[in-house]
Amino acid sequence: MSQKRRALITGITGQDGAYLARFLLEKGYEVYGAFRRLSTPNLWRLQALDIFHQVQLIPMELVDSASMTGALVASRPHEVYNLAAQSFVGASFEQPVGTGQVTGLAVSRLLECIRHVDPGIRFYQASTSELFGNSTQVPHNELTPFEPASPYAAAKLYGYWITRIYREAYDLFAVNGILFNHESPLRGLEFVTRKITNALAKVKLGLESKVSLGNLEASRDWGFAGDYVESMWLMLQQEAPGDYVIATGETHTVREFFTLACEIAGLDPAGILEVNPKFMRPLDVDLLLGDSGKAQRMLGWQPRVTFRELVRIMMETDLARWHRWQKGEQFPWDAFNYPSEMNILSRAVKS
Repeated sequence: MSQKRRALITGITGQDGAYLARFLLEKGYEVYGAFRRLSTPNLWRLQALDIFHQVQLIPMELVDSASMTGALVASRPHEVYNLAAQSFVGASFEQPVGTGQVTGLAVSRLLECIRHVDPGIRFYQASTSELFGNSTQVPHNELTPFEPASPYAAAKLYGYWITRIYREAYDLFAVNGILFNHESPLRGLEFVTRKITNALAKVKLGLESKVSLGNLEASRDWGFAGDYVESMWLMLQQEAPGDYVIATGETHTVREFFTLACEIAGLDPAGILEVNPKFMRPLDVDLLLGDSGKAQRMLGWQPRVTFRELVRIMMETDLARWHRWQKGEQFPWDAFNYPSEMNILSRAVKS
């Protein structure tokens, strides 16, 4: 009888971590999740996917090498997926040093722990399309020069290069997945796509009257997170390690996302949208468009959920959530107790 493969996912309580955990469980893996212990647990995504009792959780801090070593020893993984980070671009302008610590330097800490505990572990590093910034070479592929335009992107750039350095210097099986924007009903409310669908659901049900957004003309290559986690696994099943862009090859503006979500919700966008300078970044990326040709050729990966289908899934899910909340139901979910952002001051707004 073959031994079950074991995987350790850092950031398992996030969108990607939860979807990846479900994917690996369906593959027959024994799944361990490293998470940051908080005074109020943030486990709703694992509960929403009905996998909370199927994963084994290990407290771990990204600034603490000892806790990383402990997580590796406890889980004895064949594969490590490093998805943990301070991943909100806007917050990185407010917390640039902290973002550098947990999104950048933590990758070095984890790779160093792997090198000493078990160099045979296969390692996946969650890179990002934000590495490309405002590069004029579009679409972006694995050879496009990086031009990071935020503290978050700069920290991720460090993580990208240190992963390659450890691969080449120590012969580790370490890969970078350069994933373009990927969304789902499990997306955090800080991110514009989920912010839109959650706010529109409240407008539809008479709980709010306006949706406040920042840059409406930013264009992104948006895919479905459930599709994208498969690519992470595929990268670690190859004979040789490499780096891959994962994207749909289509771009849409924030305004397009908002308008389509209104259409699906049966709302007239006129009169409910307001642009608030508070949500403008000091430096923004105008366009991100990916070319996943290498992943399609070498991994056999393809995006399945279309842009329209993605918006529909998110919009209908948030509508259903608020409708259930109005009826008094209790279920794993984030938005019902999430505070309005309007009274949260930002130190990063352009003056």
